[in-house]
Amino acid sequence: MRQVIWLAALTPIVALLYGATTAQPATAAAPGAPSGWSTVFSDDFNGSAGSAPSSANWKFDTGPGSSFGTGEIETMTDSTANTHLDGNGNLDITALGSGSSWTSGRIQTPTANVGAPAGGRLEVAASIQQPSPASGLGYWPAFWMLGPGQWPENGEIDIMEDVNALSDVAGTIHCGTSPGGPCNEGTGISSGLRACPGCQSGFHTYSMILDRTDTSAETITFYLDGSAYYTVTEAQVGTATWQAAFDHNQSIILDLAMGGAFPNAACGCTSPSTATSSGGTLSVDYVAAYTTTGGSTGSTAQALPGTWPQCAAENGTCAVNGTSAVAFGANGRFNYTTATGSTPCTTGTFGDPVSGVVKSCYAEAAPPAADIWSPCAGENTTCSFSGVMTVAYGAAGAYRYATLPAGTPCTNTVFGDPIPGTAKSCYVVAPPPTFATWTNCAAEGGTCTFSGTHEVAYGAGGQYFYGTFTGGTPCTNAVFGDPAPGTAKTCYYQ
Repeated sequence: MRQVIWLAALTPIVALLYGATTAQPATAAAPGAPSGWSTVFSDDFNGSAGSAPSSANWKFDTGPGSSFGTGEIETMTDSTANTHLDGNGNLDITALGSGSSWTSGRIQTPTANVGAPAGGRLEVAASIQQPSPASGLGYWPAFWMLGPGQWPENGEIDIMEDVNALSDVAGTIHCGTSPGGPCNEGTGISSGLRACPGCQSGFHTYSMILDRTDTSAETITFYLDGSAYYTVTEAQVGTATWQAAFDHNQSIILDLAMGGAFPNAACGCTSPSTATSSGGTLSVDYVAAYTTTGGSTGSTAQALPGTWPQCAAENGTCAVNGTSAVAFGANGRFNYTTATGSTPCTTGTFGDPVSGVVKSCYAEAAPPAADIWSPCAGENTTCSFSGVMTVAYGAAGAYRYATLPAGTPCTNTVFGDPIPGTAKSCYVVAPPPTFATWTNCAAEGGTCTFSGTHEVAYGAGGQYFYGTFTGGTPCTNAVFGDPAPGTAKTCYYQ
């Protein structure tokens, strides 16, 4: 956002695809880290009314907005008239002025303090109530992240932006070179403004997840109140550009600008106007960042296909006949390797796909029934798929395995030769077959309930993650990972 000049007319405003959002009360504390995640930064903005935010967590960026390269016209100050705690656990950033004379506030973490580790994920989230001035032309609130060093090469992620008090939201990344380049600077790669019902009348959660579980196919996904609405992939900009922009820490920024290229482009005018209301406030209940640790093998986003027999408990030894795929984990979260003879069933070997939970190893020497594995290619052709999948290569009960991103050549060069002199094929984990064998048990966000122990598939559009559960399971990304970002998913059990 802040380093960018919007040069083109914006995409027309579109309705958010995930339905009406729901206002949330301001809470006393940022949520704790989900299972398998760790909190790496958090601020609840507790303190006396009128005081400045914690100097340990934030520094003020002061000076004329014209120096930021975005065309905004306010002066950023460190005055508590513009930026202060409200005494009820919120941070308020207030724009004051009229015409072309305005003051406001911009705060930034003192260092680039949050990033996704290789093989892991970073989530950065804030609960925010957008400004609601009587006349909001020129208002430009933002919650965003900025990489240290050269812009846009070292990256920017805009998690929440609205302009002109439209009650919208946009998620955007910036990278590469300016003007132009792979990120289309100075516009960036953006969702465009999307309707954000109720976002000026209540607190809503704005977040992004930088997913590096597959370091050759990384993604950034933007969420509103937990619903994904836009994803950008590494493939869209190229590996070198992506790594320079996002494979390192960034700082977190909150600010309320006035005027500039973005609000001007949205209104087709020069903003703010003489009618723009003073005193509009960006209120922030909390900011938090969470990470998962990277695994040394496989992908924490690839769950266990069904019918794999358990071969060892955690810290035991998984013995296999010949060469087999081995999965290590629990609760629908697994890392993979390929073993010959035996392998230690330890986090030292596999990484930790689900921390704080007792795990087990499972082995599969050949693709099981056709309702779990699906042929994807003959030998010396390409097995095509999206995301990260475990692929089996072989024939006649002799198979080798690899966990690979975005398709793979089905060749001895990639897998080795599990059965010389025999024509081989590649297989991937198949989506749930017809309703005759899989039962739809819950929509995303619901609970899939059943008696006994069942294999559960979660996903949509041919992309599914699997786990085995007893009595039921929440049908959520938190349990399974996200096999189809930006798509409404469903749970099925067999």
